[in-house]
Amino acid sequence: MYRKNAGNTPLFTTSDGVIFRRMPAGADAVYVVGEYRFDDIRPDDVVLDLGANVGAFCIRAARSSRHVLAVEPILTEALRENVERNGGGVDVVDGALGTGESVRIAWGEKTLTVTTRTLGELAAMAGGCDFLKCDCEGAEWFIRPQHLDGVRRIEMELHIPPIGGPVNRALLDYIGEHYNFEIERTPGYDVKGVIGVLHAIRKNGR
Repeated sequence: MYRKNAGNTPLFTTSDGVIFRRMPAGADAVYVVGEYRFDDIRPDDVVLDLGANVGAFCIRAARSSRHVLAVEPILTEALRENVERNGGGVDVVDGALGTGESVRIAWGEKTLTVTTRTLGELAAMAGGCDFLKCDCEGAEWFIRPQHLDGVRRIEMELHIPPIGGPVNRALLDYIGEHYNFEIERTPGYDVKGVIGVLHAIRKNGR
């Protein structure tokens, strides 16, 4: 459903009642997150949304959790507006997942220089991490396995060149040892450079 608010901002409401600022096509905004599973988010979970875009995941996660941190390098202005428009409950951080360096990130029609942080640093900012959603266009391979200690659930898009890589075998080995997981390659993960979406649950059931 399309409409405009008092400030003449074009708005879009999804079928589940989330209201977004309608972005131009060149922004590559995402309003639905059908590829991610998150109906098992617990009220006390600390949720990290890395690569939050305009808030499709984190706003919905905040319906279940009281502790949601969203990290976004490009669309943070719209993300903050959308979080506020939907009742808040999400802390928004400008930045990106990485190793601490400054990088040039392009998304849609924008390119910015962004300071990156490790998963450990972002989790410290959030007060921990129980549920990790990561859609970082290849930066997922910068995750150090030890930074997943204590993470109960992972929903993560996985990439290979030309989008991202090389694949971090140590990360995959850690996930294989400590999580029950599957990599979903349907319905549309035939795009060059996209492996699929990882759904992982820690084996100890924490």
